Amino acid sequence: MTINIGIVGAGNISARYMQGLQNFPELSVKYIADVDHDRAAALATEFSVTASGGTGALLADEGIDVVINLTPPNLHASTVIQALEAGKSVYVEKPLATNREDALLMLKAERENPGILGSAPDTFLGSAGQTARHAMDAGLIGTPIGASAFVRSSRAETWHPNPGFLFEQGGGPVMDMGPYYIAALVNCLGPIRRVSAEARIGSPTRTVTAPDRTVDEVPVSVNTHASAVFSFESGAIGTILMSFDVWDTTLPRIEIYGTEGTLSLNDPNTFDGDVRLKRREHSEWQVLEPVTPLFGAVGTSEQHRRGLGVNDLAGALSGHPHRANSAFAFHVLDAMLAIDESAAAGQPIVLESRAERPAPLFPS
Repeated sequence: MTINIGIVGAGNISARYMQGLQNFPELSVKYIADVDHDRAAALATEFSVTASGGTGALLADEGIDVVINLTPPNLHASTVIQALEAGKSVYVEKPLATNREDALLMLKAERENPGILGSAPDTFLGSAGQTARHAMDAGLIGTPIGASAFVRSSRAETWHPNPGFLFEQGGGPVMDMGPYYIAALVNCLGPIRRVSAEARIGSPTRTVTAPDRTVDEVPVSVNTHASAVFSFESGAIGTILMSFDVWDTTLPRIEIYGTEGTLSLNDPNTFDGDVRLKRREHSEWQVLEPVTPLFGAVGTSEQHRRGLGVNDLAGALSGHPHRANSAFAFHVLDAMLAIDESAAAGQPIVLESRAERPAPLFPS
């Protein structure tokens, strides 16, 4: 069955979606919308999409089944709700929203309309995330006891021409990179029960050195360094450090510790990469064989493609499990928001949201 897709937002990441969706012949992009119609037309021409223009025309097109929302985070709620009310299913980039109130309105719109809502991050659907999940489910590290995760600076000042949005509300290391890490942890360890955190702003301004910069300096109004402890419902305890102030480090991205060994995960911002295991009786680390096919060649630009979550949503329309679903995305958002809230309040935050571990993709 062919799923006709419309994309709202022809900015930086849109080409990555266009490239990734080419892996799925049944997913056909028919319309690209943007407030800048010329930019939408340029992307449409580059990828041989027949129609482009404004969002209103896209939503009015009865032939569009799924809308991919690539607008800035502060516009996610309004665009998603409009699309759901127009009878479309929607896949939205991370984070789901910038606050719980907007996110809950999005979930309400999903309940009250025929379409379904999916959301990034979807990188846990890649071969690395699924291989780690398989190792956990197979008991290769025994009973999970703890985990560590480390988000280091993306150095956006050096490559983004105008990175101001990363240093204001809706940005920062927690909202920008945190979704990938928290989703990976929930995929492996299950839902989070409580969050305790401290956070601060590292520097009040950031100097932009990107060669094609449009600004020389940006103000900072969001915490750029946060340290949190996640208490999982399973009993595991995770230590999470998310920072735009750490440029160099030798610490691993994610490790999970169990009664029988340790699992080391790759960068959760990518779909593929080595997952390493060291059991207590082993003298060396073992690289696990991927349990699902790779989405892109490791170490190449293919690693930046997107689209597995859209394919996941398309499968859900045919009755298959929906893994990158709205409840999962809301739980990830809830945990991220709780980091700043706990730091501000000086006390732990108990999460009210709950999400099931997504069903694995590998054969049972």
